[in-house]
Amino acid sequence: MTPQPYETLHFFGQDPWWLVLLKAVFCFAFLVGTVLVAIVWERKVVAWMQLRIGPNRHGPWGLLQSLADGVKLALKEDLVVKGADKVVYVLAPIVCAIPAFMAFAVIPFGPAGDEVSIFGTRTPLQLTDFPVALLYVLATASVGIYGIVLAGWSSGSTYPLLGGLRSAAQMVSYEIAMGLSFAAVFIYSGSMSTSEIVSHQQPTWFAALLPVSFIVYIIAMVGETNRAPFDLPEAEGELVGGFNTEYSSLKFAMFMLAEYVNMVTVSAVASTLFLGGWRAPWPVSTFWEGANHGWWPMLWITLKIQLLLFFFIWLRGTLPRLRYDQFMKLGWKVLIPVSLVWLVLIASVRALRNEGYGFGSVVLYVGAPVGVVLLLALLRDFLRKQPEPTVTSEDATADQGEFDPMAGGYPVPPLPGQVLPPVPRRPSRAPKQLQDALNGADHTEGS
Repeated sequence: MTPQPYETLHFFGQDPWWLVLLKAVFCFAFLVGTVLVAIVWERKVVAWMQLRIGPNRHGPWGLLQSLADGVKLALKEDLVVKGADKVVYVLAPIVCAIPAFMAFAVIPFGPAGDEVSIFGTRTPLQLTDFPVALLYVLATASVGIYGIVLAGWSSGSTYPLLGGLRSAAQMVSYEIAMGLSFAAVFIYSGSMSTSEIVSHQQPTWFAALLPVSFIVYIIAMVGETNRAPFDLPEAEGELVGGFNTEYSSLKFAMFMLAEYVNMVTVSAVASTLFLGGWRAPWPVSTFWEGANHGWWPMLWITLKIQLLLFFFIWLRGTLPRLRYDQFMKLGWKVLIPVSLVWLVLIASVRALRNEGYGFGSVVLYVGAPVGVVLLLALLRDFLRKQPEPTVTSEDATADQGEFDPMAGGYPVPPLPGQVLPPVPRRPSRAPKQLQDALNGADHTEGS
């Protein structure tokens, strides 16, 4: 039987004040504890991928390394840049960190029914929930970007400002795709409540029913958290650290804490929307009836969050950083159009199913137009594909004139159609035998 919309919300808003405070402290402690574990885990996993040892000094197997890093940052000198806007400069890390914690308030750790008892009071394993909980998640995620932008602007330096502007553009670009992936879940579940969305993922998770939305969200959440290969706002190669270049001590630690807390939050949202939330995975739920009752759901959602955190670490240890134009092209020309088309298909399928059409009719009415559009697109690309004429440097210089890369005393890139003059190459100083070996010559005996 399909759950009715918002039938679980009457479980919330009835807890005594001390229980609400206890739940809030638990959410805060869960996030901070997960961050401490994630920092050590990231350094250990990346070291394992790169055949290194990783942290091994502080605590057994280096498990207290993140705690030692926190103490070290707290004891460092807290500098304030002379040309900075002092008030905004100090407030920016706070504005960046607080929304990261706020979004976790609507993450369900268990069923909405009163299944657990805390000091004799029956309560759901969730701080709160309301009909537009996911809009609240998007709103708090959007507020966090102000901290990064204000940090770059208030520092009074060029590189932090560029990092803050990059982060703003990145957030706008990938938050649109993330919102569209949310919309597909709204249409399929008929609710924006996190507890309701989890209750609708029985028996099949939305990652299997909405695979395109799941993939788009996974890519968008990496871009939202400024993680490799999308860490353009803090690209050390061209921004010297990015928006947090002028920060030190605890203010720098708050930026680092906000990044990792955002990783945990988006992983929890992905688990809630697409991976069944607190529900046990398929093999366990088939033979163990009590897997989704009591305190056990907290274990399943924690494992799912840790698996997604491992995915973040895996990406960082595997993929190189994208160029900024590639990053923007992926967001605006790939993720957003794909999300829009997928959203139209999902809306069409749900409308036809609500009207009572069978599976074959839905495939015919939705799949046939998509197939026709794809065939027309392939035919158009095939007809337009013409060999492009090659332009030599002599032709380009004859048409455009001699190109001077140092015009005006500053290095300038060539305009479209212009070609840089050939760069003279000195003869190689390597021995002839080494040159032949690099070119593939055979130096075996008898040759």
